[in-house]
Parts: sequence; C-alpha cells; structure tokens
Amino acid sequence: MLSAGLLALSLLVSALGKPVARSLQVHEARATIPSGFVKTAAASPDTVLSLRLALKNSDTDGLIAALYDVSTPSSANYGQHLSKEEVDAFNAPTKESVDAVNAWLSEYGLSATSISPADDWLAISVPVSKANVMFDADFSIFTHESTGKTSVRTLSYSIPTDLVDHLSLVHPTTTFASPTGPKLPITVKQLSTDARKRQVSSCSSNVDPACLEALYGIPTTPATEASNYIVVTGYDDQYPSTSDLENFLSSYQSAESSSASYTVVELDGGSYDPSNPGDEADLDIQYTVGLALGVNVTFFSVGEDTSDGVFGFLDTANYWLGQSTAPSVITTSYGSDESDISVGVFNSLCNAYASLGARGTSVLFASGDGGVSGSQSGSCTDFVPTFPSGCPYVTSVGATQNTGPETAADFSSGGFSNVFGTPSFQSSDVSSYLSYLGTTNQGLYNASGRGFPDVSAQGVDFIIGYEGEFYTVSGTSCASPTFASVIGLVNDRLVAAGKSPLGWLNPFLYSTGKSALTDITSGDNPGCNTNGFTATTGWDPVTGLGTPVFSALLTAAGL
Repeated sequence: MLSAGLLALSLLVSALGKPVARSLQVHEARATIPSGFVKTAAASPDTVLSLRLALKNSDTDGLIAALYDVSTPSSANYGQHLSKEEVDAFNAPTKESVDAVNAWLSEYGLSATSISPADDWLAISVPVSKANVMFDADFSIFTHESTGKTSVRTLSYSIPTDLVDHLSLVHPTTTFASPTGPKLPITVKQLSTDARKRQVSSCSSNVDPACLEALYGIPTTPATEASNYIVVTGYDDQYPSTSDLENFLSSYQSAESSSASYTVVELDGGSYDPSNPGDEADLDIQYTVGLALGVNVTFFSVGEDTSDGVFGFLDTANYWLGQSTAPSVITTSYGSDESDISVGVFNSLCNAYASLGARGTSVLFASGDGGVSGSQSGSCTDFVPTFPSGCPYVTSVGATQNTGPETAADFSSGGFSNVFGTPSFQSSDVSSYLSYLGTTNQGLYNASGRGFPDVSAQGVDFIIGYEGEFYTVSGTSCASPTFASVIGLVNDRLVAAGKSPLGWLNPFLYSTGKSALTDITSGDNPGCNTNGFTATTGWDPVTGLGTPVFSALLTAAGL
C-alpha cells in the first residue's frame, strides 16, 4: 500500500497531467448547415486539425482611429501613414493574453507557433478527439454537394470563459468557404479575326487599353517612381503568361510598353507556370501592366497549401503586412458570399485590411458578378452581400458598360453588408440613396449595413491575349485592375512630388475625391427574382460613386 505522502504525490502528478476544469461558453455558432454542404459523417478522432487562434489585439480601436486620421483629407495627419512597427504595436496582443492562451494550450499538451507579423495569430495542430473536448465542439465531415470535396468543420465551438478577453477566434471552425475557390465567373468569348485588328476608334466595339486611356484620361507616359508598386493577387492555380502579355501589348498597346514585365512572388505552395496560363491571371496582369505604364507590378501567386480557411486572403494580408515596404495598391478579382464566412473571421480579415490601409496601401476588390444574388448568379430570396466587399477598409469596384454614356453592367454585385454597419464616410450618401429607394426591396437587404461597391469601371468585352489567341472577357474582374491602375498612376505622381500615396481610399473618395468621378445614373443589378438596385444620381449599390477621371483625381489629390 502507498503511504499517505506517496498517495498525495501520486494524486498531484495525476492532476497535473489533466487540463484544469474550466467553464466554457459558446463563441461562434451556425444555426444550420450552409447551403451547398451536407454533413456526411463524424470526423475520425485521429484526424489532425490545423487550427489558427486569433488573440485579441491590444488596441484595435486605436488602429482604426489612426487609420481614419491618416486617410481623411481634412485631417492634419492626412498621408502620414504608419510604419510596420507602429501597426504591429496596435495589433500585438498583450503579454497577459499570450500567457493565458499558452497556459491553456499547455494543459492539453499543445504548443503554438506565431504566424503573423504582430504575433496575434497562433497555429496549433490538434487531433479531433482533443479538439472536441477543448472547444465543446462536434467536428464532422461536411461534403460540398456540387464538387464532392470534403472538409472538417463544426457548427459551433466554445472557449473558456476566462479567455474571452484574450482569444477572439478559433479558425477554421464555422467558416464554410466553397472548395471551388473564390474565382469570379468571368465570361470568355473568342475574338473574331476581323475584330483582332487594333481599333482605330477607341471603344467602338470592344475594350482595350487605348479605349480606357481615352475614356478615363489615363496617361500614356511611363511612371517614374520605383518605390510605387501594384500587387495583383492570384489564386486557384491561375498564372499569367509572359508570351500572352507580349502578344497583347504588341497588338493593343503602344510600342514603348511592349517590353513591359512583372515580378512574381509565391506563397503557400504557390507556383508560377506560364505554360498553363489562366484567363483571370492574364486579364489582371495585362490590364495593370498595360495601363499603369512604368509602374512596377508584382503577381502574387497563392497556392493551395494555405490553411487560413478563406482562400488565402488572410495569408496574403499578413504577408504584405510583414514587408518593410508595403505596396501602394493591391487588386483582387476574387471573392465569395458573405454568408460563407463566419463573422469572427470576417472581422479579423477586415482588421488586417485596415492595417494595410494604415501602412498606405489601397486594397481593391471586385464586387462580384451576381447582381444582388451574390458573387455569382444563383437562386435566393433575400439579397446576398459579397465577401469581402462589405469590409469598410477595402474599396469595392463594380462594373459599367457602354461609353456614350456609361451605364451599369447588370451583373455588377452591390448591396449592403450583413456584418458591418454603415461607416461614417458614406453615411450621408447611403442615407440619400435609401430615401430615393423608399419601400422598394424593403426587407430584402440590411438598410443599416455598409454599402458597396464604392466605385466602378468598365467591365464588359475586354480584349485579352490568352494561349496565343485573343478573347473578350466580362466581369467586375475587369473593373478592379482597371481602377487599380488609375490609382497606381496617381500614386506615381504623388510620390514624384514628394507626397505619400493615397492609401485607404474610401474617406478620400467620399469627400474631395467625389468630384473626380463620373456619376453613373442608369442601369440596375437584378437578382433574387427582382430588378435589384437601380443606379441613380449620387452613390448607389450598383456602380458606387462612379468611374474615374484621371486629371480630376490628380487635382483632388492636391496635384
């Protein structure tokens, strides 16, 4: 028999080997399985999950206040963007939070690795059996019906009550991003032989760089500032082709740009295979390199090794936040529906975009191609806001068509976020539109939500070079790189004049920049068995504030 002392020591050792009993509370939950997914089985207890833990940032409110301060034209600190270290200081968790979360993990024999510049994101590997206990969860296998692809998720999870002030998110848990990827459904048509000749009259039938230069007053003289660069993001194994770019530029752009090029950065197993080009990647590169003449362009290839649960968007943001010199513009022609993404994940990603804005980066996203039915056309009753256009710290770009005058493209996604409220910079414009709208579509959208898109640009029948031939493509995927190129060229002039790049655009666009945009007042974006929203005078959730006028943007920017 054990002596009393040995028995006490044995019980102590046994207790130390078990997690401390903690009170848990639900942190995130879904009432139902998202449309398009079915639960097929319980996950194997031995399956190892790669989870990410977002720690509470030490001063998110301070970050947002600083972002507005350096991004609002009327502010005395306008243009005085923050350094990497200053942004990291806002985002870094407190030592108390780090210690509390790591102590909890150690109770389960787990250790975490930091995966973000500010150490506010941790990565852990944990078997399903342990994860179900830790988070009072039911990790199961869910199958995406149209593709048959599976993922392990839970409809709810809990965290210890004493960690609520330290831990903001566990991910991916309740986010059900489509496994088909975030590529928007651009329409591709092969160009006839007769139409391949370079257009003498710009915009006569299709859109090429000369058309956009004439329509928006985009300069054809090359940029000069090496520090100013545009990032074009690529996902879904999409790669641009240098031969397609050269073919396109030699046929549809001036001779001085025919030798233009781009650099490639790879992340998460991303690769660059120009022998297997993608139409989206070719489009995005050809209309940044081909329009923003002389501006350095980086193609950011994000592979399938990401475990961020949001297509690589979060890894992309954290990568550029980790660089000492931030890009002046990031353009992304991908997206999904807001309902696919948990509120916690969306908040964390949106804060990352706020951090990029504070660094002086303009983050642009195509608004989507499904009108009011979401990122792509589909059946719906209530209107479907798109992701991540509902984040107020990105500039959402819708699409127009025609040139005399421009009208809304009927696929241009727009509406109001169900996650983010109407931000101050657009409250007056949104209020005016809602008054115009009256009771039309009442109850189908969130009238107190952040409205999108913010701006627009041409999005129909863009000529691209693709696999040695020429095609036309349509979608808001055309509009985002177009607007990004305009901003990249404005930034070049600003830097050359000793000024800062524009950074987060929205406070500028909704104030002094509003006069530098052509208001689009006709067209709508049907969906959900309705005509959707209607473009009208002023901001609207179809074309935003309108399309760019380069010379007027220079004036609004103080040049």
